[in-house]
Amino acid sequence: MRLCSIASGSSGNCIYVGSDTTHLLVDVGISGRKTEEGLHELGLSGEDIHGILVTHEHSDHIGGIGVMARKRGIPIYATAGTIEAMKRANTLGKAEDSLFHEIRADESFYIGDIMVDATKISHDAAEPVAYRFRYENRRVAVCTDLGTFDDYIVEKMRGMDAILIESNHDVRMLQVGPYPYYLKKRILGDRGHLSNENSGRLLSRLLHDNMKQIILGHLSRENNLPELAYETVRIEIENGDNPYHADDFPIQVARRSEVSPVITV
Repeated sequence: MRLCSIASGSSGNCIYVGSDTTHLLVDVGISGRKTEEGLHELGLSGEDIHGILVTHEHSDHIGGIGVMARKRGIPIYATAGTIEAMKRANTLGKAEDSLFHEIRADESFYIGDIMVDATKISHDAAEPVAYRFRYENRRVAVCTDLGTFDDYIVEKMRGMDAILIESNHDVRMLQVGPYPYYLKKRILGDRGHLSNENSGRLLSRLLHDNMKQIILGHLSRENNLPELAYETVRIEIENGDNPYHADDFPIQVARRSEVSPVITV
């Protein structure tokens, strides 16, 4: 199984997950052209994609879905609340109803040879989810856009061989930055985004001997730095109530508009 970030950040998100025969995208919040360019770097094209899984309806996650799905006839998988919200948005264009496939949190389903499981998350959207993927005995997850985590999230995200997890902002940078108060309050709230510290705290509860790779994603352009996210998460792992050290696990930071190294598990 392979996991790769094509784009990740507050300006647009698109994540690839695939096996040898099944190729999926989690969100397409970048243009169709940029998505195709990213897939080309992976030796793929839009014609190879078997499904687009949507986490939620915010524009940085669905901005390019309409073009990709209509052009290639790619099925769109999302919760009922997300589908309804997407259809109300002007960004999709006229996507045929037949392209939409309703899914439910905590109910597994297959796309090709990959089993998919959606997990409820706390975010200011209609019915947002994170995703877990399983191919044979290998597991990866994409878990972003959540303001907080609890035992349910921890239980659902345990046992992953690789995970892309949100590390959205540095709290101090956000507090002193240019955002208006209401937006700062939203981001810091339980339905906002995970800070670097909380990303590290969540990871500290998910680490296990067989975890192969961690990707930090969805970094804010204005309120974070890749080096800061990386070091802060490492500190939280070192100080966390777990038997591991930060150097025990490869950690990479997904870039805003660059294809990340492909993780194979």
